[in-house]
Amino acid sequence: MAKDTPPRWDRRMQQRLARGEAAALGELYDRFASLVHSLAHRVLDDESAADLVTREVFGYIWENPDAYDPKQGNLRSWIARLTQRQAVHRLRQTEATAYAETGKGSAEELEQKVRRASVAARADYIVTSMPAPLRAALELAYFQRRDYRQTAADLGVTEDEARRRLRLGLQLLSTANTRPLEGSSPPGPGRAW
Repeated sequence: MAKDTPPRWDRRMQQRLARGEAAALGELYDRFASLVHSLAHRVLDDESAADLVTREVFGYIWENPDAYDPKQGNLRSWIARLTQRQAVHRLRQTEATAYAETGKGSAEELEQKVRRASVAARADYIVTSMPAPLRAALELAYFQRRDYRQTAADLGVTEDEARRRLRLGLQLLSTANTRPLEGSSPPGPGRAW
């Protein structure tokens, strides 16, 4: 489980990137590359396409460090949002090209595939951007199949607090299918971001 970064670290990282410090990009990559790759892979279901999106996301961050606004959330969430936008954009491109070349499928099927991938990406994004205590409770319950009592014991919190965290985390996840994915519509001409 990746740790949340303090806002001060986010601001310093942005400043270092703005100064062109290559070491800052390396540090950022070390911290968030697995997040970016896994989100991209979740949408695209293709290792090489996920690698490409990972390079594109970090390239964008390097070229546009001022695009990050700390007032809009933490750096981790911003990077996840960039990733899902670029991955959905790449999925649209790939599927539209395949449709044009083969004539198999339809625009409606393309949109359904993009929607399914968008919902999955949104769920991943919600999990990655939720506060660490909620994420930890959900990970224990889902991946380790702990009930709320076991989750409470593992986290060192009361059973009421564990139930509250699980309930809130699940409520946040339930919005993955009900709210439109930010950036899921096709970007403007010549612009993927």
